[in-house]
Amino acid sequence: MKTVLAIALGGAFGAVARHFITRWIGMVLGDGFPWGILAVNVIGCFAMGVLVELMALVWSPSVEMRAFLTVGILGALTTFSAFSLDIAVLHARGETLLAASYVLVSVVASIVAIFAGFAVMRAILQ
Repeated sequence: MKTVLAIALGGAFGAVARHFITRWIGMVLGDGFPWGILAVNVIGCFAMGVLVELMALVWSPSVEMRAFLTVGILGALTTFSAFSLDIAVLHARGETLLAASYVLVSVVASIVAIFAGFAVMRAILQ
Protein backbone atom coordinates (compact mmCIF):
# COMPACT_ATOMS: atom_id res chain seq x y z
CA MET A 1 0.00 0.00 0.00
CA LYS A 2 2.90 2.38 0.69
CA THR A 3 4.15 1.82 -2.84
CA VAL A 4 0.75 2.67 -4.33
CA LEU A 5 0.61 5.87 -2.28
CA ALA A 6 4.15 6.78 -3.38
CA ILE A 7 3.15 6.29 -7.03
CA ALA A 8 -0.01 8.36 -6.56
CA LEU A 9 1.85 11.23 -4.91
CA GLY A 10 4.59 11.18 -7.54
CA GLY A 11 1.99 10.93 -10.28
CA ALA A 12 0.18 14.00 -9.02
CA PHE A 13 3.44 15.94 -8.94
CA GLY A 14 4.49 14.74 -12.41
CA ALA A 15 1.12 15.50 -14.00
CA VAL A 16 1.04 19.02 -12.58
CA ALA A 17 4.65 19.56 -13.67
CA ARG A 18 3.79 18.42 -17.22
CA HIS A 19 0.86 20.83 -17.33
CA PHE A 20 2.89 23.85 -16.25
CA ILE A 21 5.99 23.00 -18.30
CA THR A 22 4.01 22.47 -21.50
CA ARG A 23 2.00 25.67 -20.96
CA TRP A 24 5.13 27.70 -20.27
CA ILE A 25 6.98 26.34 -23.30
CA GLY A 26 3.88 26.93 -25.43
CA MET A 27 3.83 30.58 -24.33
CA VAL A 28 7.55 30.98 -25.07
CA LEU A 29 7.78 29.10 -28.38
CA GLY A 30 4.19 29.23 -29.60
CA ASP A 31 1.51 26.59 -30.02
CA GLY A 32 2.05 25.81 -33.70
CA PHE A 33 4.09 22.72 -32.82
CA PRO A 34 3.86 20.60 -29.65
CA TRP A 35 7.17 21.91 -28.25
CA GLY A 36 6.02 21.46 -24.67
CA ILE A 37 5.23 17.77 -25.03
CA LEU A 38 8.45 17.22 -26.94
CA ALA A 39 10.34 18.94 -24.12
CA VAL A 40 8.77 16.90 -21.31
CA ASN A 41 9.36 13.70 -23.26
CA VAL A 42 13.05 14.48 -23.72
CA ILE A 43 13.48 15.82 -20.18
CA GLY A 44 11.67 12.79 -18.75
CA CYS A 45 13.77 10.34 -20.76
CA PHE A 46 16.99 12.05 -19.70
CA ALA A 47 15.86 12.03 -16.06
CA MET A 48 14.89 8.33 -16.33
CA GLY A 49 18.33 7.49 -17.70
CA VAL A 50 20.06 9.43 -14.93
CA LEU A 51 17.91 7.88 -12.18
CA VAL A 52 18.07 4.29 -13.41
CA GLU A 53 21.85 4.43 -13.86
CA LEU A 54 22.28 6.15 -10.50
CA MET A 55 20.14 3.49 -8.80
CA ALA A 56 22.00 0.71 -10.59
CA LEU A 57 25.46 1.98 -9.70
CA VAL A 58 25.53 3.96 -6.46
CA TRP A 59 22.12 4.61 -4.89
CA SER A 60 19.77 2.00 -3.42
CA PRO A 61 16.57 3.84 -2.54
CA SER A 62 13.58 2.06 -1.05
CA VAL A 63 11.02 0.41 -3.30
CA GLU A 64 8.65 3.26 -2.49
CA MET A 65 11.19 5.92 -3.47
CA ARG A 66 11.96 4.13 -6.74
CA ALA A 67 8.24 3.95 -7.50
CA PHE A 68 7.70 7.58 -6.49
CA LEU A 69 10.44 8.83 -8.82
CA THR A 70 10.16 6.54 -11.84
CA VAL A 71 6.56 5.32 -12.04
CA GLY A 72 5.02 8.29 -10.26
CA ILE A 73 6.81 11.51 -11.22
CA LEU A 74 8.39 10.47 -14.51
CA GLY A 75 5.49 8.21 -15.49
CA ALA A 76 3.07 11.11 -15.14
CA LEU A 77 5.46 13.69 -16.56
CA THR A 78 5.81 11.50 -19.63
CA THR A 79 5.02 7.88 -20.39
CA PHE A 80 7.64 8.21 -23.09
CA SER A 81 10.30 7.74 -20.42
CA ALA A 82 8.92 4.32 -19.47
CA PHE A 83 8.60 3.41 -23.15
CA SER A 84 12.21 4.45 -23.77
CA LEU A 85 13.42 2.49 -20.75
CA ASP A 86 11.66 -0.64 -22.07
CA ILE A 87 13.50 -0.20 -25.37
CA ALA A 88 16.84 0.32 -23.60
CA VAL A 89 16.31 -2.84 -21.52
CA LEU A 90 15.49 -4.91 -24.61
CA HIS A 91 18.55 -3.50 -26.37
CA ALA A 92 20.77 -4.23 -23.34
CA ARG A 93 19.54 -7.84 -23.45
CA GLY A 94 20.72 -8.04 -27.04
CA GLU A 95 17.15 -8.11 -28.36
CA THR A 96 17.56 -5.24 -30.81
CA LEU A 97 15.07 -6.60 -33.35
CA LEU A 98 12.48 -7.02 -30.60
CA ALA A 99 13.18 -3.46 -29.42
CA ALA A 100 12.72 -2.10 -32.94
CA SER A 101 9.51 -4.11 -33.33
CA TYR A 102 8.25 -2.69 -30.05
CA VAL A 103 8.90 0.86 -31.29
CA LEU A 104 7.15 0.25 -34.60
CA VAL A 105 4.14 -1.58 -33.14
CA SER A 106 3.74 0.93 -30.28
CA VAL A 107 3.78 3.97 -32.53
CA VAL A 108 1.60 2.53 -35.30
CA ALA A 109 -0.90 0.85 -32.94
CA SER A 110 -1.21 3.97 -30.80
CA ILE A 111 -1.89 6.19 -33.81
CA VAL A 112 -4.39 3.69 -35.22
CA ALA A 113 -6.07 3.45 -31.79
CA ILE A 114 -6.56 7.20 -31.45
CA PHE A 115 -8.14 7.44 -34.89
CA ALA A 116 -10.29 4.39 -34.08
CA GLY A 117 -11.45 6.14 -30.91
CA PHE A 118 -12.34 9.23 -32.94
CA ALA A 119 -14.28 7.08 -35.42
CA VAL A 120 -16.19 5.19 -32.72
CA MET A 121 -17.28 8.38 -31.01
CA ARG A 122 -18.26 10.03 -34.30
CA ALA A 123 -20.34 6.96 -35.18
CA ILE A 124 -22.03 6.94 -31.76
CA LEU A 125 -22.66 10.68 -31.55
CA GLN A 126 -23.88 11.30 -35.09
